[in-house]
Amino acid sequence: MQPINKPSISYEDAQRAVAAAVEKAREQGLAMVVAVVDESGVLKAFARMDGAALLSVQVAKDKAYTAAGFGMPTDGWYDFIKDDGPLAIGAPAGIDRLVVFGGGFPITADGQVIGAIGVSGGHYSQDMTVAQAGLDALA
Repeated sequence: MQPINKPSISYEDAQRAVAAAVEKAREQGLAMVVAVVDESGVLKAFARMDGAALLSVQVAKDKAYTAAGFGMPTDGWYDFIKDDGPLAIGAPAGIDRLVVFGGGFPITADGQVIGAIGVSGGHYSQDMTVAQAGLDALA
């Protein structure tokens, strides 16, 4: 048997990304949910700000899951599927937890996905700005 070593985001980095995203949301006067998952899409760090919508909890986790699972930002999905009828219909309905609008970004190191961040609670453009702040904290 040959085990595989998979790089993963550390607890400390996951917490730092969440804290930076929450701070950015506060600066914008928004109540948001921030989720960071590991390379397998398993929740690693999480925050639901006071006043954040209940449904945003699952959406933030699913954005992170989508970004980790495919190694691409969630906002890239719309352009990827919009002109392909079978994919546009089949992907959102057939891929569990797939999110096709902004707010989820993969976290990479040395060209490998080590986790992802997902944010929900505002318009997807606001979610993207807050998630980017979380990524920037890891640079």
